[in-house]
Amino acid sequence: MLENLTKIVVDDPVDLIISQIRGLISSGAVKPGEKLPPERKLADHLGVSRNQVRTAINRLELYGIVRVQPQSGTYVSGIGIVALEGLISNVLKIEKSDFKSLVDTRLLLEVEAARLASIHRTNDDLAEIKKALLTCEAKLSKGLPAVEEDFLFHIKIAEASKNSVMKSLMMIITPDMVQSYNDYKVCNMDTNEKTILQHRHLLENIRVQNAEAVQEAMHNHLSDIVAFSRRED
Repeated sequence: MLENLTKIVVDDPVDLIISQIRGLISSGAVKPGEKLPPERKLADHLGVSRNQVRTAINRLELYGIVRVQPQSGTYVSGIGIVALEGLISNVLKIEKSDFKSLVDTRLLLEVEAARLASIHRTNDDLAEIKKALLTCEAKLSKGLPAVEEDFLFHIKIAEASKNSVMKSLMMIITPDMVQSYNDYKVCNMDTNEKTILQHRHLLENIRVQNAEAVQEAMHNHLSDIVAFSRRED
């Protein structure tokens, strides 16, 4: 009898919050550059927790759909609606991809992004990278998973490269990478202390503009996931 029943899948509240915000942006109710309602108001209106709203906002920031300004609020990024629709579709409905190919692509992009970031970074870039690093460390130090925070740190490095195409390519593969990291429980591979030290080493080499050292540091940082992806063949 049980084989005739279909498993009920309940939508994740975070995905539903993202969908609601998508509706606001797509309908023109909130335009690029405009500010979203505060987390508390969004949570009260949607009947969800502030933590769920915060998670949704973090994910939207990770994919470049919004930008969070400390002490100011959350603003819609100035991206076109067509690009927005495609990007949010990836956020909400991630298809299976070849994990090894994703990791290989990530390695190529990130090593070069780190090199360029060490050359072109500004003080503002350093502040943004450090902010993302501290956000990631805050979760890692408590033994909590920090996949999205980790990727945001890497995207901030890509932004500092001043290569918009490279950053866009990073953002295209990031949704699938995040999903794969969660599926394969990649965060269980390394100690959090190791990740924190490697992140700090990357930031320091970008700060002192040591292009050769930061390339090597990024290679080392991603070496475990590269090895893991080979085992998935």
